[in-house]
Amino acid sequence: MLRGRRYAISYLGAALAVSGLWGQQNSGAADRMAPLTRAAQIELEREQKATELRPDQPTGIEHILNVVKREKVIERITAGVAGFRVHLGGLITGSGFAAGPEYYRRDLLHGQARLRASARVSLRKFYLFDAGFNLPALADGHAFLDLYAVHRDYPHIDYYGPGPNSSERGRSGFQLEDTSFDARPGIMPIRRLRIGGIGRYYLVNISRGKDPRFVSTDRIYTEQTTPGIRFQSNYLAGGGYAQYDWRDNPGGPRRGGNYYGSFSSYSDTRWGLYSFDRVRLEAQQYFSFFNQRRVIAVRARIEATDPHSGQAVPFYLQPTLGGSEDLRGFRPFRFYDNDSVLAQAEYRWEVFSGLDMALFADAGRVFHDWRGLNFRDPEIDGGFGFRFNVRNDVFLRIDTGFSREGFQVWFKFNNVF
Repeated sequence: MLRGRRYAISYLGAALAVSGLWGQQNSGAADRMAPLTRAAQIELEREQKATELRPDQPTGIEHILNVVKREKVIERITAGVAGFRVHLGGLITGSGFAAGPEYYRRDLLHGQARLRASARVSLRKFYLFDAGFNLPALADGHAFLDLYAVHRDYPHIDYYGPGPNSSERGRSGFQLEDTSFDARPGIMPIRRLRIGGIGRYYLVNISRGKDPRFVSTDRIYTEQTTPGIRFQSNYLAGGGYAQYDWRDNPGGPRRGGNYYGSFSSYSDTRWGLYSFDRVRLEAQQYFSFFNQRRVIAVRARIEATDPHSGQAVPFYLQPTLGGSEDLRGFRPFRFYDNDSVLAQAEYRWEVFSGLDMALFADAGRVFHDWRGLNFRDPEIDGGFGFRFNVRNDVFLRIDTGFSREGFQVWFKFNNVF
């Protein structure tokens, strides 16, 4: 009797198991026969794509930058050995690629003094020799002294004639050879604020341009249109300046600002013909967002000169516009005159580590009299650029600017501002 009950229970369990399996199969078949919902379709597509994923392959430029960063190529070039290193760029716009040896020490006098000296030459045979000595933290960090000397020999600088209406067809060239000795002592009454004096002795020689493609400036422009083309002078200059700089990183800022103002008076010590006063005002502001991966940078600048009674501002010391630092859609030194106004804006964003891109717009104009300074009918350009970074500083900048006179491409070893 007991054995029969066991058999009955076993048969019943087997029947229930078969019944359950049959039900699952029928349920699965029913599910397969029922149409998929939109959510189910999306999930199915995701699963299919997941099985097809491949490792990300970097582009050619990404691969090069990764190698440069991994091997620390730029750091090795710029760090140097025993204070000696390579200095890239730093010459006047239009000089071509330039490089040369530099000696730099920032640990003199137990870190209280800095010394730098360099010699650079470009592919177009532009030369620059300079040296600087700095005491950045005198009086427990409340005072400083900057000394600087430079000699330049530039065989060709473009000149298109005076004023905002100068023509492309008026292009000429002159040679500039000059030497300058500068001293800037100052104080830092509060953090980030520098107030200092300006002392300068400037010697200059202007001669015929050495680029055979263009006529020499002195052959088509006169002393009346281009003061200083016939008579070169030496100058003593004195004045002062103030600067408040709260940028997070001056070499590649993402937030903060930099505000600068200066006044200097130049006295012609040789001819008494070209004495004048100069005022420069500049403001930079940086707005970052998206975890500082996006930056809007703006800049405004005014340069105004005022010749002393009966005298003139020499053309080689006039403010200029055009080139890699201001109106990037125009040739270098496209516009000369006694005064200038400039506004610039950039939108910068990080493409990947070591490379930023930028969209920019520039607007500016030159004037003959500072009393007529305004921002009506400016020259305008726009374009795009690349910023290659090392240790969060811009190491190489490539900008392409477009204007009514065509386009220009710039390769520079510095940030634009």
